[in-house]
Amino acid sequence: MHSDEAYSAVINKILSGGADFAEIFLEERYTGSINMVQGEVEGSVSGKLFGAGLRAFKGTRSIYAYTNELSLDGLMKVAERLRAVISQDRVADSVIDFRNEEFVDVCPVLFSPNNVPKKEKVRVMQLAHEGASTFASTISQVVVNFVEYDQNVWIYNSEGVKAHDRRVRTRLAISAVATKDGQMESGFYGPGAAMGFEFFNMVDPRAAGERAARIADRMVRAEFAPAGRMPVIISNEFGGVIFHEACGHALEATGVAKGASVFAGKLGQKIANECVSAVDDPTIPNAWGSANVDDEGTPTRRNLLIDKGVLKSYMIDRLGGIKMKMKPTGSARRQDYTFAPTSRMSNTFLLPGEYYPEEIIAATDYGLYAKSLGGGSVMPSTGEFNFAVKEGYMIEKGRITRAVRGATLIGKGNEVLTKIDMVGNDLERGQGMCGSISGSIPADVGQPTVRVSELIVGGRN
Repeated sequence: MHSDEAYSAVINKILSGGADFAEIFLEERYTGSINMVQGEVEGSVSGKLFGAGLRAFKGTRSIYAYTNELSLDGLMKVAERLRAVISQDRVADSVIDFRNEEFVDVCPVLFSPNNVPKKEKVRVMQLAHEGASTFASTISQVVVNFVEYDQNVWIYNSEGVKAHDRRVRTRLAISAVATKDGQMESGFYGPGAAMGFEFFNMVDPRAAGERAARIADRMVRAEFAPAGRMPVIISNEFGGVIFHEACGHALEATGVAKGASVFAGKLGQKIANECVSAVDDPTIPNAWGSANVDDEGTPTRRNLLIDKGVLKSYMIDRLGGIKMKMKPTGSARRQDYTFAPTSRMSNTFLLPGEYYPEEIIAATDYGLYAKSLGGGSVMPSTGEFNFAVKEGYMIEKGRITRAVRGATLIGKGNEVLTKIDMVGNDLERGQGMCGSISGSIPADVGQPTVRVSELIVGGRN
């Protein structure tokens, strides 16, 4: 690390080309991963990442460059390149009064990843393997991945922002395959948190393995799902991925600022049923997508996106805010220093309603119960989506009856919001990795149990 005066000189070099704004993002990251197949460790990788990203704005034009040469000379060379691109000389060398961003750490860490012996991590993985492999005779393969990182970032900009944040992440991911009568089905569970190794004081690795195996075992024994339009009850926790993908991305300034979102220009308008409220909250203590400041140094905050069906806010980064003439919401994120930041979700979920899940099921004469959702595809500009149901059941006469597999959910995010007619009181969140133009980042998805009055279900008639 260099002095504040050194970073001020780098920023002034960029500004001397006529830029309106300049920023330095510095990163140091330790990453580790262990891969276990059938109870045996097959690979272990760890390493460190160092680098800096430099950015300049001229109006709504953004220029970004990055380097792993962190000497002052190296940073000045990159700054000179940005200055040359901006290419309008002006008097610079002003004094930048950097102000430290102060906050209460929402993600305290007890046991840093690189201070925990590898054998303890492998023991956790073995417990997960045992839980999955012994769950049922149908389980034919179990793969366990242990992933951790410890990231420190420093942000300086021409408006005087000086911020530092440490982000530690730990995740255990289990994939189980079940085989029966020549058919194969898979199950997955991947809990994670913004914590160190103390995460496993909260999460039982064996139970996590059993959960992945349960999905695979039940689905390999299931019949194929029927197709057609029908009510769909989507379970809590990772069921929230449908809101994340089909609606959440359309509330990011990345698309809204370009008008490439179905929700552009609809602030203050009703976009969902009155029983629907949603937030993006990166301030939840130790949550998978939490941080103290975003990747532009803006303090994070809880953003109410939808309140009783009315659109209240977007997720806005600095450049998006300039284009939209709105203030940033602490929503700028990036995978690492090789990506320019943009508006992204953190921990995004529907708020709980008044119904017990059993009431929602009992009130449904016929439909599909989507217990667990998998991958899918979404068109952010239209909200059209297609999601695979990894674990599904039929609802008949107000009861969950038979397991079904091969179901897909097809629809439009903005239409689904208006068709949610019952919201449960059992909010839970699940963990995933979200990909967009600023790379892959950890994000929580979540919701209580919800009922969509009608949705197209792809299956077999």
